[in-house]
Parts: sequence; C-alpha cells; structure tokens
Amino acid sequence: MGQPRLKLVPEPETSSPSDDSIKALAAESHEQAFNQLVLKYRQRIYRHALYITKDSQEAFDVAQDVFVRAYHEGRLFSEDFQMKAWLYRVCTNRCYNIVRDRQRRGSILNRLGKQETALKVHHNAIDAVLDREQSDEMARHLARLSPEHRTILVLRYYDDLSYQEIADTLQVKLGTVMSRLSRAKVRLHQLVVDGGLR
Repeated sequence: MGQPRLKLVPEPETSSPSDDSIKALAAESHEQAFNQLVLKYRQRIYRHALYITKDSQEAFDVAQDVFVRAYHEGRLFSEDFQMKAWLYRVCTNRCYNIVRDRQRRGSILNRLGKQETALKVHHNAIDAVLDREQSDEMARHLARLSPEHRTILVLRYYDDLSYQEIADTLQVKLGTVMSRLSRAKVRLHQLVVDGGLR
C-alpha cells in the first residue's frame, strides 16, 4: 500500500460514518477503513490547523502529515483507541511547533526589516478563508489570544469536540479543560469589548 495522499475538496452532503463503524470496516479492509477516516476528518483537521497556523499551505501540510502518521499508527483501528482525539492531538502539537518556529524566524526577519510585505500577503489570504465562518474582526480577536486559549476555543466551538474529547486531545484532566475554556472565553470577551465588536 502506498502513502496516503490528502485532497481537500468539498465534502459530499452525506452523513459521516461513526468511528466505530470505521473500526469495524478495518477488520475487513484496512485500506477502505483508512479512506473512510480521511474522508470524515480531512476537512476538520485542515480547518483546525488553519485556525492555529493562519497559513493555508502550512495547514494543508500539517493535515497531510497527520494522516501519514495515522496511516502508520498501529493502534489506529484498535477497539479502545480514541482516533478522533489522537488526530486532533497530533495536529495541535504539530501546529504549535510550526507557530513556535515561525515566531523564531519572525523575530529575525523583523530585525532585518523584511517581514511586513510577506505577512500582509499571508494575512489577506487567510482572512478570506476565515471569513466564510466568522468575521475578519473576530478572526483578529482570536489571533490575539494565546495559542492555549485559541486552541481550546477552536476545539470546542469550531471543531465541536466534547469536553472529554478535548481532554483526550490535549491530554489534560476534564477539570482543566473546563477552567481553561472559561478563562479563554473571558479573555476573548475582553478583546471583543475593547475592540468594539458587539
């Protein structure tokens, strides 16, 4: 079997199979089960990466990497393996690494005075994507949050993960999810009020 190749295309208007049914299919055909997994989660993982990285190409690369790693994850279709949480965890960790690396590079570029034009191009392109689901102004507020706060808000309100799924994704306790989400909402509210968005 070759490496999986991720294609980001509009999802058909059909109901997605459950994770349990995908696991059941894996007993008959690992390849078909993996294809179902990609079809179900490719846009969700891409969108999650986009919210964190704010770069469409980096988000695509992250999504591709997530599913390549999934392809080689021996536990993927095990009965007690949390596929969804694992996919989001791998995606989130990879995005954090990218953002940290970008910040390091950005500080160097900023000192050299070469960053402004490139950033404007990236931000204009990403705003166009984010505008499909939220206003540019709200996107700017989200961008001002810490990675920790932005990630947990995205997982809960854009990716629609349950508190337990978020806990599994971030590998923290359920109580931590609730308190972190509460602090993130308070901080976002402060930014919205200060920014004049109602």
